Amino acid sequence: MISPLSSLAPDLKEQLPASAILGLSVASFGSGMSMRVADSMLVKLADTFAINLAMASLVITVFGVAYGFMQFIFGPLGDRYGKYLVIGRACLACACTALLCALAPDFYSLLFTRMFAGATVAAIIPLSMAWIGDVVPYEQRQPVLARFLIGQILGLSSGAFLGGFCADYLSWRVPFILIAISFAVIGFVLLRINKKLPASARVLHIAQGKYLPRLVSEFSLVLKISWARVVLATVMLEGATVFGGMSFIASHLHTHHGVSLSAAGAIVTLFGLGGLLFALRSGIAVAYFGESGLIRFGGLFMTLSLWSIAYAPVWWWSLPASFCFGLGFYMMHNTLQINATQMAPERRGTAVAAFASSFFLGQSAGVAIGGLVFVLIGSDHLLGLAGLNILLLSSVFLDFHQRHKTLMSSN
Repeated sequence: MISPLSSLAPDLKEQLPASAILGLSVASFGSGMSMRVADSMLVKLADTFAINLAMASLVITVFGVAYGFMQFIFGPLGDRYGKYLVIGRACLACACTALLCALAPDFYSLLFTRMFAGATVAAIIPLSMAWIGDVVPYEQRQPVLARFLIGQILGLSSGAFLGGFCADYLSWRVPFILIAISFAVIGFVLLRINKKLPASARVLHIAQGKYLPRLVSEFSLVLKISWARVVLATVMLEGATVFGGMSFIASHLHTHHGVSLSAAGAIVTLFGLGGLLFALRSGIAVAYFGESGLIRFGGLFMTLSLWSIAYAPVWWWSLPASFCFGLGFYMMHNTLQINATQMAPERRGTAVAAFASSFFLGQSAGVAIGGLVFVLIGSDHLLGLAGLNILLLSSVFLDFHQRHKTLMSSN
């Protein structure tokens, strides 16, 4: 595998510590675990606290809402004080909020602490992407971003498996303790790495003026860009459709096919392995398919995968389907990410924060609606509708993307 640092701009390539991007990837591992650890525990939480599945799914919703709204804080903070420094300190805060989740005495306390967990985790991946965008040239950025996201992909898979395993054999509190420990370690490591970064890789944009007017101004300038509005709307709908379905795959396998929660969580980890395949071969995939091909086939893979899981007569159909679902998601989502890092280069931290905010607010709405649909018409129809919506979304975005590329090439 080519080292991510080999793609850096010449003036930064020799100065950055070799562990700089690796450290961010490890932090994104903890972020991914925190995001998805509750998915395969929903049935267990519903039983433990004597609530229905729609109510239990709020532990995912409140996390996403807090994650989304905190982008309005972390994006400008990263631009002003240095993205790497803010990420390191946020990891230490994540350790505290994860521990509070583990200690929650009742369901409403768990909701409250999960909200704070989402608020602190919010800094990690968006600011990491923005920092990479600052130091890696655009034409080389997509494979580097894909390799950085290996940490998040493995974290998503580990979170789903760990949540299901602990729900069956240990306690739902155990995963949060492990997440707290991992965040504490990587937080201190990132702060040490930050001290070794050259000044040009610490703060690349100094914002001026009072905070609130500056905050409004920064996001307003991003939203004035028509292509930015298209990307942000697309990623919000992507978050709603993809995770409004994915968050209930483990519950679907448990209720429809009698699969244990630990086994269902293990099946969902194949989503991450599909994403890992894309990350490891992203350079080849980008060269072969191009951005338009990644959007087209990514949407198609996700749709067919969800339909297979929803209406399969036997549970084992979900094995290849989960793998292809992850592959398709990262084909499309990584293309959205690369466009997000370039839609407003002069205020990249704010632009990527707006991207992440849209994505997670979409997730929150999708999971909340998905929980109600699950209770009202069943998980099979929920997954089927999510697949149809993804197909429509990818087709519409592909059309916008091709128009944008044509416009850019003509200018």
